[in-house]
Amino acid sequence: MCLRITTAIGVSRGKCGTVASATEQAPTGEHGDPGRPSGAGETALELLVHGVGGTTPEEMLDDPRTVRITGDKTAAVFRRIDDADAEDRPEDHRGKPVPEAYVWCNLTSGNGSRALWLLLLPFMVVNLAHWMRPTTRDRQRTVRLYGLLVRLAGLTLTVLLVAAACEVALDLTAWQCAGTPVCARDHTWLGFLSPEVSGDGWWSGPGRRLALASLVPAALTGLLWYLSHRTWSAYESQKPLTRRAEEDADTADTVETALGRPGFWYGRRLVARLRAAHTAAGFLTVAAAAGTSAARYDRGPGGPALLESLGWLLNALLVLGAVVVVWVVCRRGRSENRLDRELDRTLVRWLPVGSIVLLVLALLYAGWSRPGWRSQGRLPGDLMFGGIAYVQGLLVILLAVVAHAMYRSHPDPRTAMHGLAGPAVAMLACALGGVMSGGVAQRVADWLNGTDDSFLGPPVLLTWQASVIPPLLVVVLLLVGWLGRRTWVLRRGELGAVEHEYGVRERETETGEAPEQRPGQTDDEPEHRDTTRTRRIARTRAMAALTDRAPRVIGVISAVTLLLGIGALVGATVTEKVPGDAARGTHAFVQGAADTAQALGSWLIGFGFILIVTSGRRAYKDASTRRTIGILWDVGTFWPRAAHPFAPPCYAERAVPDLTWRMATWTRTTGGRLVISGHSQGSVLAAAAAWQLTPSVRKRVALLTYGSPLERLYGRWFPAHFGPHALSSLHREVDCWRNLYRLTDPIGGPVRLPGDRGSQVDAAPFRDPLAYGRTRLHPLPAPILGHSDYQADPAFAKERKRLLDRIGPEVPGPRGGD
Repeated sequence: MCLRITTAIGVSRGKCGTVASATEQAPTGEHGDPGRPSGAGETALELLVHGVGGTTPEEMLDDPRTVRITGDKTAAVFRRIDDADAEDRPEDHRGKPVPEAYVWCNLTSGNGSRALWLLLLPFMVVNLAHWMRPTTRDRQRTVRLYGLLVRLAGLTLTVLLVAAACEVALDLTAWQCAGTPVCARDHTWLGFLSPEVSGDGWWSGPGRRLALASLVPAALTGLLWYLSHRTWSAYESQKPLTRRAEEDADTADTVETALGRPGFWYGRRLVARLRAAHTAAGFLTVAAAAGTSAARYDRGPGGPALLESLGWLLNALLVLGAVVVVWVVCRRGRSENRLDRELDRTLVRWLPVGSIVLLVLALLYAGWSRPGWRSQGRLPGDLMFGGIAYVQGLLVILLAVVAHAMYRSHPDPRTAMHGLAGPAVAMLACALGGVMSGGVAQRVADWLNGTDDSFLGPPVLLTWQASVIPPLLVVVLLLVGWLGRRTWVLRRGELGAVEHEYGVRERETETGEAPEQRPGQTDDEPEHRDTTRTRRIARTRAMAALTDRAPRVIGVISAVTLLLGIGALVGATVTEKVPGDAARGTHAFVQGAADTAQALGSWLIGFGFILIVTSGRRAYKDASTRRTIGILWDVGTFWPRAAHPFAPPCYAERAVPDLTWRMATWTRTTGGRLVISGHSQGSVLAAAAAWQLTPSVRKRVALLTYGSPLERLYGRWFPAHFGPHALSSLHREVDCWRNLYRLTDPIGGPVRLPGDRGSQVDAAPFRDPLAYGRTRLHPLPAPILGHSDYQADPAFAKERKRLLDRIGPEVPGPRGGD
C-alpha cells in the first residue's frame, strides 16, 4: 500500500528500511518561512508515503542515494541527494515534480514482540465501533449517547480481561489447586501455598494465598497502563498543525467531516482520562476478587465482628470507587472542534493512586489471619462473569437501538448493515474478549487439573460460553458455503464479460497451442480463447467482489453470537451446572450433544486463544500472513483511541500531522503546487491530510487515488466520516480528483459520488491483466495484478499526466469535466 504526492514512480513493497543519511534541513516556521527561493513557485512537489506494509526510501525514490530532509528514526522525509536543493534550482525541474519519500514503517512494524499487541484485539475492535456510527444531522445528543455506550462497553472489556487474570491466578491456582492436596503435590512450585504440603506455613492461609496471587492481575493492569502511556508518548503526542482562530472558523464552516476539525488527531485529554479510569477499574477488580472473598467468610457464622465491619467498609469503598470510574468514563467524550491542550491532572494522577490504595487495603484485609478458614469449592466468579456478560449484552442492544434511530434520521443505502455495523462490531469485541478470557481459564484449568476429580475448574458460565462455540462454527461454515456458492455464480457471470472485454474468439487451430503472432498483427486484435485463462480472470473478479458481502457475514455472525451468548447466560444462571451435567437424565441424543459441545468447546476456546497469539507473531515474520490480516489491522489502528485507552496505538495521529505540516509549510514557503496520490490505505491518509489543510491550501491540491478503499470500505463502514457528503465535500474543496481501480481488486473500488461528480472522479476500470494472451508488448503471460502495481498499467501514466496538466504553476486550474 502506498501513498504518493504527485507521481508515477513504481513503488515496490519491502521490509522497513534504515535511514540512509542523517543530514537534515532546518525546519520551517509554523506559518511558513517568509523567505521564498527565486522561482520556487514553478516547482511541483512529489511526496511518496508508503503504506503500513513498509518499504525503503531507496525503493520509493528509485535511487540508492538518499538523504533525510527532516524527521527522526520513527518517521522521516527523504529525497534523492541530487534533489536536496531542488527549490533553489527550479529550472532543473521544470515540467517534472520533485520526488520526496515519507518513511514511517517504524510506526507499525517492528520485532516479533509487537505481536503481543494482538492480545489487545478486543480493545481495538470496540474502538472501531465508536467510529462506525451512522450519519445523522441535528442529533448531537444521540451522537453523544452512542459514544457513551461504546465507552462503557470498552470499560467492561477491561474488567473482563482483569477478571480472567484473577480467575486464573486467584481461583484456579491459589484457591483450588493450592487448596487441593493432590493438585499441590503434582505442582511442587505451589507447595509453600498448600497447608497439607507446607504444614500450615505462613502463606498457606486462604487469604494470604489470595493476596499473593493478586499481584499477578495487578501487574497485568500496571503493564496495560504502562503500554498505553508509552505508546501515546511515542505515537500520539505529536500536535497537529497549529492554525489561527480565523482559519479554524473557516475550516469548521467548509469541511463536512470531523476529520478536518483541528482537534481530531489530538485526543490527549480523553485518552488520559480513560487511561486513568480503566487503570483504576483494573485495580478495583483485583481488590474485589481478593477482598470480597474474605468478607464473605467474615459474614458467616462465627466471624469476628471487627473483621465483618471492615469487610462492609471495604465493600462500600469498592462500590464508591466503581461509581467514580463509571462517572469519569461517562463525563466527557472527544473534543474535536479545537486543539485541546489541557489535562485533568488531578483526576489522571489521583484516580489510579486511590485505586491502588484500595487494593493494598483489600490485600491487607484478606491476608489477616483466620485460623478456621479453608478453601472449598470455587470463588464467586460466576457472579462477576455473569454480571459482565449481562451488562455487555444490554449495552449492545441499546447501542443497536440508538444506531437504528440515527440511521433512520438520514438513511443511506450504501451504509453497511443499515447503520448497525457499530453494534455488530461491538458484539464481536465482547465475543473476542470472552474467547480470550475463557480460553486462558480453560487451558490453565486443564494444565492444573490432571486426574484430580476434586478440582472444579473455571466458573460454570465460562464452560457454557465455550459450549456455544461449536454451533457458532456451524453457522460460520454455512456462511462459508454460501460465499463459495456466491463466488461460483459470480464467476459464471463474469466469463462472458471477460471474453467480451478482451475480444476473445474461437481458436483457429485444433492443436491446443496458442497460435503465433502474425506479422503485422496489432495488439488490439481479438485474442483466441483460453478456457483456463478466462476462468482464472473471472474467478479473481468474483473473489474480489466478495468484499461487498462482508456486512451480511458480520451481521449474521454478530446476531447469532448475541443469541448464543444469551442462551449461555440463561443456562448457567438457571441450572448452575455445566452443560453436560445439566443434560443428565434427558434424551440420549441431547445428553450426547451437550457432552460433545462441552468437550469440543473447551478445546476450541483454548485453541482460539493460542491461534490469536501465534498468528500475530507470524504476521511480523511472514509477509504473506502480514498481507492477509494487514488490511483489518490497518483499518483498526488508523482510528484514534476514543473508546478504549489500551487499544493498539493510532499511527495516523503521527502520520497525518506529519503530512499536513510538510505540505502546508512547503506550500507556504515555496508557493509551489501539489498533487496528492494515494494507493490503498495511503489514499485514506491522503484524504485525512487534505481535510486537515486550510481551505486556501486545500484548493491548491489535486488528488489521485488508486486501489482506494475510501468508499468501498471506509465509506460504507464509517459513514459519518467518509460517507457521500464527506467525499463530495473533498471533491469540491480540492482542485481536482481522479480515482483509479480494477475489477480484480478486492480492496479498492470506485468512489461513487452522486451525479456527474462521480464520472469526474472515477475513471473506467483498469484492464487486468493487461493482455489476455501473448502479444508484442507482453511476450510472456501478463499477471493478474489485483490490488498491486497500478503504476505498471500505461493508463496510470496517462491519468497522472492529465491530472498534472490541470494545475498551473501558481493557481489551481479550471474545474471543468474531463
